[in-house]
Amino acid sequence: MEIIKTIIATYGSPLAAVILSIVFGTLGMIAKKLFDKYIDTPIKEAVARTAAAFVEQIWKDIHGAEKLQKALETAEILLKKKGLAFDAEEMKILIEAAVAEFNDAFAKPLIQEDTAAAVRRTEQGDV
Repeated sequence: MEIIKTIIATYGSPLAAVILSIVFGTLGMIAKKLFDKYIDTPIKEAVARTAAAFVEQIWKDIHGAEKLQKALETAEILLKKKGLAFDAEEMKILIEAAVAEFNDAFAKPLIQEDTAAAVRRTEQGDV
């Protein structure tokens, strides 16, 4: 019993420090993953959509790589204002995805039908 007391007295503090470091390090990693999943990534996706829409609206006379560069610059400004890290490669992917969403929305054909057919479809819940 005396040996155990001696070991605890000698190594107790360093051992407790190691255990606490492991626990708090693990909690920090979990918190970071949750932050990325629920806060960081959705904000970056929204910023990418906003930047892409802004560039499409403002700079109508530029195209391709120039337009992408303007969107990246806009996204960087918006993210820095929010205190989030800017990764050009990640943002390029998110902006390209946002542009693809815009293009898909405009590529879908409009439904051509008469008013009576539209009313029937609405009443049936096929909206």
